Amino acid sequence: MKREILVPRPHWQEQCEALGFEFHSMDGVYWDERACYALSADEVDILEGATEELHRLCLAAVEHVVSKARWQEFAIPPAFIPYVEAAWQRRDQSLFGRFDLAWAGIESAAPPKMLEYNADTPTALIEASVVQWYWLQDLYPERDQFNSLHEKLIARWELLRAGLPEDGVVHFSCVKGNAEDLGNLDYLRDVATQAGIDAHHCYVEDLGWDPDSRLFVDSENLPIRTWFKLYPWEWLIREEFGPHLMETGLRPFEPAWKMLLSNKAILPLLWELNPGHPNLLPAYFTPDKLGHDFVKKPKLSREGANVLMQSAGGTHFEPGSYGEEGFVYQGLAAIPEYDGNYTVIGSWIVGDEAAGIGLREDATPITRNTSRFVPHYFS
Repeated sequence: MKREILVPRPHWQEQCEALGFEFHSMDGVYWDERACYALSADEVDILEGATEELHRLCLAAVEHVVSKARWQEFAIPPAFIPYVEAAWQRRDQSLFGRFDLAWAGIESAAPPKMLEYNADTPTALIEASVVQWYWLQDLYPERDQFNSLHEKLIARWELLRAGLPEDGVVHFSCVKGNAEDLGNLDYLRDVATQAGIDAHHCYVEDLGWDPDSRLFVDSENLPIRTWFKLYPWEWLIREEFGPHLMETGLRPFEPAWKMLLSNKAILPLLWELNPGHPNLLPAYFTPDKLGHDFVKKPKLSREGANVLMQSAGGTHFEPGSYGEEGFVYQGLAAIPEYDGNYTVIGSWIVGDEAAGIGLREDATPITRNTSRFVPHYFS
C-alpha cells in the first residue's frame, strides 16, 4: 500500500456537490484528493477476508453475551436488556457497519488489526461509495477500487424489503443541523428507493408518540413501523421517549443487538473469546496486562473523543465529554504513517459481506471528526 501525491481535479467541489456530497470541506479540508492510496489486488483480498472474519467473530460475541447474560460490562440500562436480548433471539436483520483497521499493507508482514467497530451509526459512507468511485472514473478509469458499496446496499435493501410491514415504508432520521449526517442519510434513502422501498424523511426532533395507537408517528402523523436512525442507540434509549421503543412493534435499523457491538466493551470480550487472533489487538477492562503502552477508550464515545494513547514515543489525548460508563484498554496498534499522515482504513460490511474501504488521514494517530478522507485504487 503506497501513498501517491496528486493534483486535485480543477472543479472537484462542483463534482462532489453534484453527487450530494455537500460537506466536502467541513473543518477546512475533509475530502482530500491531493493524495491517494494505491493497493494491490492481494491487499484487497486480505482486507476483504479480515473484514468478514471480524464480522463472524462479532456475531459470535453477541451470542456469548446474550447466552451468558454478560450485560454488566456494557452499561446498558437494565430495563432495556430484555429488548436487546429479544432482538438477537429473533435475529433482527442488520444493514451495515464499518470496521476501523490499522494496516500498512503486505510489506508490513503483519495482518490488519481491528481498532474498533462502528456498528450502529457508521458515517463516511457517501464518500466511500459514490464520491471516490467517480474520482476513480475521472483519473484512473483503467484501474479498480475496493468498492461495491452502492450495489450491495441496494441488494441488501431489496432483501430486507421482503420482511417489512405491508405498507413498505421506511422512515429515515437524523438530527437537524448536521450536514454530514444529512448527506449520509439522503444517500441511504436514495439506495433504499432504488431497491423499491418507500423512503420517508423525518428528523429525530420531529418524532412523535401517539398514546392511543401506541405507535411512533412522523411530522404528518403517519405511523412509523420501520425506522432507519442515524442516531446512536446509547442516546436513543436515554431520551424521554426511549422506553416507548419497548412497547411497540417498531422495527429499527440498526437492530437493538447492535448496542453490544457499538460499545467498546466488545473489544476485551473479543480478545477473551479469541486470544491471540491475528486480526485482534489485546484488550482488557484494566491496563495491568498491557504495561505502559496502551490506548484508553471510553466504552461509549464518538469521533475519537476522550481517547488516550500512551507509549514510549509520547502521549496523545483527544478531549471530549465521554467516559461516564467506563473505559477499556487496548494494546497499541502500528498505525501506518506516510509523510506525517497517520492512516486508518475503514472497511465496510453490508449484511454479511465485505463491501469496500475508505481511508482517513490525520496528523495524530487518533482518528477524529476532522480527519481527512483520501481516495484509493488498486491494480
